[in-house]
Amino acid sequence: MTGIVIAIDGPAGTGKSTVAREAAGRLKLAYFDTGATYRLATLVCLREGVDFAEHGDVAAMVETMNARLILDPRGPLFLLDDEDVSRLIRSDTVAMTVSNVATNLAARAALGDWQRRIIDQERTDGFSHGRGVVVEGRDITTVIAPDAEVRILMTADEEIRVARRAAEGADAGTVRDAVLGRDRVDSTVVNFLTAADGVATLDTSDLSIAEAVDAVVELAKEAMA
Repeated sequence: MTGIVIAIDGPAGTGKSTVAREAAGRLKLAYFDTGATYRLATLVCLREGVDFAEHGDVAAMVETMNARLILDPRGPLFLLDDEDVSRLIRSDTVAMTVSNVATNLAARAALGDWQRRIIDQERTDGFSHGRGVVVEGRDITTVIAPDAEVRILMTADEEIRVARRAAEGADAGTVRDAVLGRDRVDSTVVNFLTAADGVATLDTSDLSIAEAVDAVVELAKEAMA
C-alpha cells in the first residue's frame, strides 16, 4: 500500500507553507517544500560561481549537487554535502537570486525529476514510513504530482498577501515589489494563479491558519475515506 500525496500550489503570501507544514504534522505525513530545492540549487551555484546566464551550466550543477532533505514537519532540514544549510537557503541573497533557477527550464526539469523521486519515496518508505507527504510549491498540482490524491490551489487577495508578508517585519513597499514581482517572474514558466481541472481552490483571505489547516485536513480525510 502506498501513502497519500497532498499537493498544494499558490502564489506567495497565501499561507501555503505554514498550512502545508501544519497539515502534515496533524496527519503525521512528511512535509516537502519544493521551493527549497530551488534555493538549494541557487546556493550551490552562488558558492561555485556559476553564471546564471549560462543555463546549461546551471542545469549541470543542479544535476550533480550533493543534496539531501529530511522532511520532518516539526523541523525540515536541507543538507548540502552533509552541511545543514537550512538557514542559509533563506538568506536575502538566495531569495533575490532564486528566480534565475526557477525560470531556467533545463534546471527546472532536473529539479522536477528529483522532486518526483522524493515524492515516490515518501509514498512508500520515506520519513513518514509510507504514510505519504504534503507537497507545496508552484507547479505541484499540474506538473510534479498531477495524480496526487488531493490537489489544492491556495489563493488570497493580493493586498492581504502583501500585508501578511509586511507583518513579518519588512517594509510594505519592499514586500510588495518582492511578492508581486516574484509572482510575475515565476508565472512566465508555470501557472500557479488559476486552478486546473480537478484542483480544489482554497481562498485563505478570510481564514485563519487553523481554519485553512482544517480545510486541508478535511479534504485529505475525504480522499482517504
